[in-house]
Amino acid sequence: MALGDSISIDDYAGGPGRGGASLLVANRDDDFPEWRGRDLRTALTDVTFSLLATDGATTRTLVDGQLPRLAALRVRPTLVTVTIGGNDLLGAYGDTAAARTVIDRVAAGLARALTEIAGHLAPFGRVVVGTVYDPSDGTGDAVRLGLPAWPDAVAVLGELNDRLREVALGHGAGVAEIARHFHGHGLLAGDPGRREARPAERDLWFCNLIEPNAWGAGGVREAFWAAVRPVDPAVSPAAGPAPPPPSTTAVHSPAAPR
Repeated sequence: MALGDSISIDDYAGGPGRGGASLLVANRDDDFPEWRGRDLRTALTDVTFSLLATDGATTRTLVDGQLPRLAALRVRPTLVTVTIGGNDLLGAYGDTAAARTVIDRVAAGLARALTEIAGHLAPFGRVVVGTVYDPSDGTGDAVRLGLPAWPDAVAVLGELNDRLREVALGHGAGVAEIARHFHGHGLLAGDPGRREARPAERDLWFCNLIEPNAWGAGGVREAFWAAVRPVDPAVSPAAGPAPPPPSTTAVHSPAAPR
């Protein structure tokens, strides 16, 4: 089951089955032949997947909208992925003091969400929380991104990610280092503002400035996979799929900034 924002959804990657959480469940061998056999459907005999993440979701959306939907499914997932916090931070763009207040609110909301998710997990179930990427690739070049200048933007985003890691680990969740996987695939690779879902330049992982395109979805999947299977995801596909968890129902919860 995937909870959260647009980092986890299919829409900007080209349609159903192409988003990062979807690729974790079932690889698109035509787009990512090197990932053939490395997905949950290969590792497990019976996987069901619920994509509850939504475009533009904030921490409030996660807590007030997505968690009730999770509860209503009456399933006990073995894996839940969560991507959240980016949209909250965008709402305070340019105001460092307000942004730090938002980060506190995100941390509190995520802590509440992880506590509630834990009550729905199958025995030995796992939760993975994703960090939030930076389309400027650490340059903070707001002009090239078409945004107002904010000298503290990169530092504040780093603070958000530190808090996400802290809360996740404090609740026994894994951390998918999406921000690290995406570094070098934004402004340093091209124009993140382009709208194509599948640009010819596969090194460019963004579209619409803050969304993962088809190749970015592969990067989100890589980060999830590395968190679920703590082995370098760049190893040869001969390494095989991850060992199955104790149960065969996978639930992923993604959330991303939009």
